[in-house]
Amino acid sequence: MTGAAPTVRDLIAAPHPDVAPLPPAARHASGVRVLRGVPYGEVEGGRPPELDLWLPEESGPGPVPLVLFVHGGAWRRGRRDDMGLRTRDWEPGPFARIAAAGLAVASADYRLSGEAVFPAPLDDLRTALRWLTLRSAELGVDTARTVVWGESAGGHLAALLALDPGPAAPAPAGAVIWYGPSDLTAPRGPFTPEDPRTPEALLLGAAPADCPERARDASPVARAHGGAPPFLLVHGDADTMVARTHSEALAAALRAAGAQAELRLVPGADHGWHGAPDAEVADVFAHSLRFAAAKAAAATTAD
Repeated sequence: MTGAAPTVRDLIAAPHPDVAPLPPAARHASGVRVLRGVPYGEVEGGRPPELDLWLPEESGPGPVPLVLFVHGGAWRRGRRDDMGLRTRDWEPGPFARIAAAGLAVASADYRLSGEAVFPAPLDDLRTALRWLTLRSAELGVDTARTVVWGESAGGHLAALLALDPGPAAPAPAGAVIWYGPSDLTAPRGPFTPEDPRTPEALLLGAAPADCPERARDASPVARAHGGAPPFLLVHGDADTMVARTHSEALAAALRAAGAQAELRLVPGADHGWHGAPDAEVADVFAHSLRFAAAKAAAATTAD
């Protein structure tokens, strides 16, 4: 018995991202290779989420480690190709620098709060990690050696992904979190959980105080556990948008649970490293890259 013939609707639909052909890699001016705008999932009634993939110029004898980068923008805006205010004029840019150091970088879209509320953006990132794992042989990446890296709102989502990647992909080997919110349940700095107009409230679909269970589920500090991968938390000690206590509290919660957490406070830096000297910003990036490379290498050793 044969199945029913495909309908015209079936025939004209674009191939599912799990099986769609990959676009050809373009050579970047820095020498690394880039695949741009690759769909990694489907959202019923919405735009397909996409990612860009930056690959080292020369592949070695096996697949390379992966950085999964998550952009910021108060969960409301932002672009997947943006690592933040102080890296926008770098040449080569931060993703090209990571790829030149031998790690692939996937910078992924996720649904913003004007499109869907939490946990939609976290679900999207889990889907991205699942897709990267599924297509890893073609891409030349090893998702068992993934380090998640995010800034601001992206740091919040990257922390949640590191703590709970879901059942369809390997657990990340490490997490680099730049000035990310970690607690959506209690007042910290300018944030108050009773206000329905905050970016946090828009993410959750209600004031955090009115949906305490969802706010707790969306708070990395409440989800810390002893099996978490090593974390590097970096925060400006003069941050006026996301209080430094977010990173301090997450570091403390991870350590109390038995996980590894390194905390670095950047003197005089506001959000996005505003006000920090160029040399300090460059050193934060270099330290973060060393951390990512070391945790990926440690995952290889553990295997």
